Amino acid sequence: MIPATAVPGFEAHHDGSPLYLPDGHVGLGASARVRLRTRADGGVVRVWVRTVEDAEPRHAAARPLGSIGGWDWWEARVRVHNPVARYRFLLEREPSGSDPEARPAWLNAAGMWTHDVPDTADFRLSADAPGPEWAAGAVMYQVFPDRFARSRAASRPDAGSEAPHVPEWAIAAAWGDAVVHEGPDTARQLFGGDLNGIRERLDHLEALGVEVLYLTPIFPARSNHRYDASTFRHVDPLLGGDTALAALVEACHARGIRVIGDLTANHTGDAHEWFRRAAGDRAASSRDVPERSYYYFRPDGSYESWWGVPSLPKLDWASGGLRRDFVDGPDSVVAHWLTEPYGLDGWRLDVGNMTGRLGVIDHHAEVFRLLRATALAARPDALLVAESTNDAAADFQGDTFHGSMSYASLTRPLWGWLTDGTAVNYFGAPLARPPRLPAEDFLAQYRAFSAAYPWDVRLRSLSAIDTHDTARAATVMVPGGQEVAAVLAFTLPGMPLVFAGDEFGLAGVDGEDSRTPMPWDEPERIAADLRPLYAQLGQLRREPALRIGSLRWLWAEGDVLVFVREQPGCTVLVAAARADAAVELPPGLLPEGWAGAEPVLAVGGLWLEAAAVGNAHDGGALLSAAGPSAAVWRLPGPTPPGE
Repeated sequence: MIPATAVPGFEAHHDGSPLYLPDGHVGLGASARVRLRTRADGGVVRVWVRTVEDAEPRHAAARPLGSIGGWDWWEARVRVHNPVARYRFLLEREPSGSDPEARPAWLNAAGMWTHDVPDTADFRLSADAPGPEWAAGAVMYQVFPDRFARSRAASRPDAGSEAPHVPEWAIAAAWGDAVVHEGPDTARQLFGGDLNGIRERLDHLEALGVEVLYLTPIFPARSNHRYDASTFRHVDPLLGGDTALAALVEACHARGIRVIGDLTANHTGDAHEWFRRAAGDRAASSRDVPERSYYYFRPDGSYESWWGVPSLPKLDWASGGLRRDFVDGPDSVVAHWLTEPYGLDGWRLDVGNMTGRLGVIDHHAEVFRLLRATALAARPDALLVAESTNDAAADFQGDTFHGSMSYASLTRPLWGWLTDGTAVNYFGAPLARPPRLPAEDFLAQYRAFSAAYPWDVRLRSLSAIDTHDTARAATVMVPGGQEVAAVLAFTLPGMPLVFAGDEFGLAGVDGEDSRTPMPWDEPERIAADLRPLYAQLGQLRREPALRIGSLRWLWAEGDVLVFVREQPGCTVLVAAARADAAVELPPGLLPEGWAGAEPVLAVGGLWLEAAAVGNAHDGGALLSAAGPSAAVWRLPGPTPPGE
């Protein structure tokens, strides 16, 4: 048996990836083959699959497929009787000298257990069609339009000029000015980036291997972040207007880059055309306009708003008129921008977790399903992802949005594992800095928050080391930590997300501070030129094993993480360390072919070598690291018996 220091559950594996679900997606009422592999020396003699149908457990025996490469393979069938089919495995083991009791073990998406556990972390199959194939594991690049680039046509005789056409609410800033990230002027500082500026910099995105461009809001507003839209029917003229969006999307598509927009379906700005008609002059006549039902007005004329911010009135999704205008049918806001001449490839929904919810009121699921139906009718291969800042799995079961933002499952534990103790805004928590986590706790948190997702949803959720709403990784993490974090984001399941400026090592202690203008013509503002690393990662990400392959954790202890991504014919081995390390890995832990293989990518100094003869781990490996480092190897992959 593998020592306790190896990842619990190493003795058996299943995760819902194509390696273990050879039939792919199946619809309601059909059944799918599910496969499990168990260590040949693990003493497993029988395997059962436990499903839950109409909330009642059922058990069926799995048949042995045969043994190969030190693994026994098993196969059973799971019927998709309910819209989401839940299943797990029960392993019967024979007693041995090292394990005389040989208690049965349960395997679910959170690991292996020698006691029964709740259904929360069971594997899942969704009867609904998965998200677009192009999005699974694709590299995404996030742009905050005001801070990315001014176009050549903008009125700027030199790099230090003020932004053109400054509206009355804004404060003009020169491109190299410091970002105001505290106080009333935070949202008013306008640097003048525009959509044509992004279009003129597409060579940069293409060189990094970007496949999806994600634009934060582009609608007119009274802030630089534009989450307080004044209309959803036009692009902000400050960004170039509707024609600039059409030109940007066309140019991106010509390069094979998809583009998704950002919607705020939870609230609008108080300058929004709907809200102005609804509120009027607070006179009685305003109570009769249809848009009045779009918001939560109280009898005294006050209204519900996001987090009590008066400029962000909250939308009331009980309103049929709001649904028709915003999310229902080909004339809705959602459909309008997905069709020609604009042709966006999907949406990211801001504060998706709060949309449609207020106290005892909950229209969340029905609105999400309606939005999905409209989007897919307008563009059948549209991608839909939504922001959710904490435990999001219950909202993402494959029937609404295709993926979420993985703050809880990846970003936060990654910060904890790599933190250098710098004080930053830790996702709004009353803590001065991220709590420092050992690798064991990183993995426990990663599994706890991702286990309840169907595999297809995990592949289309965003794997971010930072975003426009967080501190920058370069500020949070130990020197060299951002590079390690980037390797992990690009090699774990999901859509790796690069926030514009990560490739230059830009800093920031909170989201507003992180929205730094790109240092195109100011090399002195480049903290670390990581463009070669991100370009290499973007190229590596084309490997199918990294896009859709299974994830099998091998080691998580202290300063070291080791895992593999697997597809038939290819295994990608990944090892990462946050500090100096010397670890003895036991025999049988690493996949076949690792000895003597050269890494295809390396940052810092990390090495694997065979344990010396006579060592307690003879036949195992020695992992050594000199500070924060990571390495990736491409090796031969597993093939189930009979294939």
